[in-house]
Amino acid sequence: MDIIKGRPTAGLTYDPNNPVYWDSAALKLEIDRIFEICHGCRLCFNLCPSFPELFNAVDRRDGQVRALSTEETGRVIDTCYQCKVCYVKCPYTPDDGHEFQLDFPRLLLRANALRKKERGLDVRSRLLARPELLGRLGGMAPGLANWVNRQPFLRRLAEATVGIHREKKLPEFQAETFSAWLKKQPAPAGRSQAALFVTCFVEHYNPQIAKDAVAVFAKSGIALTCPKQNCCGMPALESGDVQLAKQLAAANVESLLPSVEQGMQIVAINPSCSYMLRKEYRELVGTPAARRVAAATRDVCEFLFELKKAGRFNRDFRSTPGSIAYHLPCHLKAQNIGYRSRDMLKTIPGAQVRLVDQCSAHDGTFAMKKEFFPLSLLAGAKAFEEMRGTPSDVMATDCPLAAIHFDQAIGTRPVHPIQVLARAYQPDGFSTPLPQKDTDAAH
Repeated sequence: MDIIKGRPTAGLTYDPNNPVYWDSAALKLEIDRIFEICHGCRLCFNLCPSFPELFNAVDRRDGQVRALSTEETGRVIDTCYQCKVCYVKCPYTPDDGHEFQLDFPRLLLRANALRKKERGLDVRSRLLARPELLGRLGGMAPGLANWVNRQPFLRRLAEATVGIHREKKLPEFQAETFSAWLKKQPAPAGRSQAALFVTCFVEHYNPQIAKDAVAVFAKSGIALTCPKQNCCGMPALESGDVQLAKQLAAANVESLLPSVEQGMQIVAINPSCSYMLRKEYRELVGTPAARRVAAATRDVCEFLFELKKAGRFNRDFRSTPGSIAYHLPCHLKAQNIGYRSRDMLKTIPGAQVRLVDQCSAHDGTFAMKKEFFPLSLLAGAKAFEEMRGTPSDVMATDCPLAAIHFDQAIGTRPVHPIQVLARAYQPDGFSTPLPQKDTDAAH
């Protein structure tokens, strides 16, 4: 049998606009190559279920990667929940300039997309790829929709027919979206330096996060604009519906580009969305406009950190949260921007921030699936244990889905860091008030 070389094969591409991406023989060359490298390296053995699946399967085959069955390879693909942490840890990536050009998450995204193209998308994949549509439908009668999601019999029925685990806590539908609320607000004062990418989760399931973001930015004299937007496309991409992901991404680029051309930055609330805009749009859309939008995208606390560095962040806090257990989401870590949310929480006088750098394992729609919900709780156990074991007055995470998973596992739902900042500006935001300052414009 031929030795599998580490250098890229003719099948290397992570660009879905390249015809090679959809060539099954080309994909097999790259799967064999990368599985061989990962099996020999094993640096990521403790990151997610996908790597133990790979290593155990190859070991059962006496180290012969090419001997893996379709089912064994499929299990590796299915248990990768696209947290991206292995890419951060891997020393062989394109970002490292290594000749191997190894991107394990994108390889498995490609494998899943090709598999779905050949087999077709099932009902669950189609539904989970469209959280915006589900949010609009549930928002038409949120009380009824949320009641349905709490009924054991109906949840068992949904598990049997759609494949959503009966015990999984689901996002709550809201009667008023953020954009509907925003239309009712008076014209904001201040400079429009940033455009808010609300994210479909915040828009339909937790609009209070965006309301608090508007309030926090206003404290520093910045009026957030909110251009027309749709889902970032990550749920579609993870479901294998690349065409839908491209359509959603292209629509966002077209809508956000005028703001970028006016010199604004795009400020995203959800780390998965900021990751998508920054890291995936460049190739998924593949246009100069997409690259401009990607370059202008910032996480919401990353923008505030830059504002702080420029001496323009309002520090007129009136109460303090005390001790904070802050969870760093994987998709924020994968952007390599540092711990900006933690840093902004530390600007609040009296705040003591403890970092929890463990994956919650919700990861998009992975934790919702009936076959993976128990595994997601097991994979997130370290994060749950650290959050529970950290003495804290407040729990925080940038990821709204991770917050739901923490609620599921430990009975407490963390808030977004932007909400901690918003409350700290209020004298009664937390139980411990801060001494009154002489001016309301302290920076």
